[in-house]
Amino acid sequence: MEHFDVVVVGSGFGGSVAAYRAAEAGLKVCLLERGKAYAPGTFPRGPAGYRDNFWDPSEGLHGMFNVWSFDALEAVVSSGLGGGSLIYANVLIRKDPKWFVREGFRNGGYEYWPVTYEALEPHYETVEKMLGATPFPFAHKPYSDTPKTRALQMAAERLGKRWYLPNLAITFGNDPLHPVPGEPLREPEGNYHGVNNRSSCRMCGECDVGCNFGAKNSLDFNYITAAKRAGADIRTRAEVRSFSPLPRAGYKIEYVSHEGSKEREPRATQALPVRAITASRLVLSAGTLGTTYLMMKNRAALPRVSATLGSRFCGNGDFLSFAFTCADQVDGRRVPRPLSPTAAPVITSTIRGGDFADGESGPGFYLQDAGYPEWVSWLVEGLNAPSEPERFARVLKERALTFLTGNPNRNIGNVLSELIGEADTSHCSMPLLGMGRDTPDGTMALRERDGQAYLNVDWRAAGSSDYIERVRETSRGVAEALGGKYIESPMAKLLNRLITVHPLGGCPMGRNPNEGVVDAFGRVFGCPGLYIADGSVMPGPVGPNPSLTIAALADRFTEQLIHDHNAVPTHS
Repeated sequence: MEHFDVVVVGSGFGGSVAAYRAAEAGLKVCLLERGKAYAPGTFPRGPAGYRDNFWDPSEGLHGMFNVWSFDALEAVVSSGLGGGSLIYANVLIRKDPKWFVREGFRNGGYEYWPVTYEALEPHYETVEKMLGATPFPFAHKPYSDTPKTRALQMAAERLGKRWYLPNLAITFGNDPLHPVPGEPLREPEGNYHGVNNRSSCRMCGECDVGCNFGAKNSLDFNYITAAKRAGADIRTRAEVRSFSPLPRAGYKIEYVSHEGSKEREPRATQALPVRAITASRLVLSAGTLGTTYLMMKNRAALPRVSATLGSRFCGNGDFLSFAFTCADQVDGRRVPRPLSPTAAPVITSTIRGGDFADGESGPGFYLQDAGYPEWVSWLVEGLNAPSEPERFARVLKERALTFLTGNPNRNIGNVLSELIGEADTSHCSMPLLGMGRDTPDGTMALRERDGQAYLNVDWRAAGSSDYIERVRETSRGVAEALGGKYIESPMAKLLNRLITVHPLGGCPMGRNPNEGVVDAFGRVFGCPGLYIADGSVMPGPVGPNPSLTIAALADRFTEQLIHDHNAVPTHS
């Protein structure tokens, strides 16, 4: 079997950083990613492409979106080279220094951060530089004409809340001082995909469905490209099934390959041929759900792993609502207020709500403007059309008059325009994305069904009701400040089910095995040579968008891995 110094499982914000740092240090590295690579221009946009853009290889689906459904929670994660960076909204916010809490129990959950902000600060700086972190250029034309950004700013002022432009992993131009939409980007050294068709941000709102223009600085353009240059062996469509310690030291890793030629062909994936490699050190970075599942599935081979495995799950406070059909009052009249949520990056600005640690009376949170691709506007208006049947009646009437009067040249453009309507539903509405310090009181466990093990998450919103109410109050205030109607996600309002795109926990950090699965350097207690570097190690919510903190921790963890490897070499 092939042997590597380091095998990394998963290519998201933990795995890509670990693979690059280890390869840069001269270690022999193999990166295993279950999904496929997406070069600019290959992300689907039409219905046929989206039909196949989900992850379920047993049904022939090798796509990007992996949707998990649990008892009271839905979670959306990514499958592909670059992991969650392919579908996240580019936001890079550091965890607040005061939010590295050491407070123990809260609302039935336990949270203790063994890492301090000061210890993580240099790693934040390293990752920000690598990802090209820069705020939305709101001071420059045409970016200063972004309605949703200005709207959230105005609403924050009325509510007395702090508003600012966070760093984004987006390239707005070759010269940061002179951003230009759609400018061809210069990449003298190339990138992983071997293409030169990237351009700066075109303000199309497609960040969360894959950027076809390459303006998003997803991990395949930086860390993974750098890892490849440093000699890392990067294998896509390689899904890890099991791992186990070798008799002397190191780990054996078994994986299967999902052939591209077999897409759209349902098949018994359990019967796929298994390949095996070995490693002196193994880094699990398959994401909160993927890593915890692998740890639990292979627990029999890890007899000394902490009993806290599967604990402290949370959704990082993800809460979706809408400022719906906003308007201004002009001379006593209600005048629609355009927000144009499709004409900007998905997120451009944020409101920050203070926390207990800041002297506030409740858990802290962030509330961000949100956007979406233009085709979603057509979907929204199409769903809204049946509520206006008189529009259709007018079109039918005009068409009838055309034929009855024998006037085939009758101009009905105005009627067709009325058929579309004012489009206020899509043009004057905006999603609001809340996240923050919910309670990490969820648990994860395996369930058996039809002879197979499935992951289950038991997390309820009740333990975070004080947090949710704070986000709800501010979101409602934003909607009202914009003259709109406040609407919550139907899943939360009608079904009492929250949706998270930031699942965290399951393999939390701790000071000892009684408190966590890994130590403050990502090393699994009781399992020499095994590391975890992804969202599963969070002992509680990050608060803001967690991607940057995951990457910074991975940078810290890999420094320790390199030190460990050089100090005490292990061999299979």
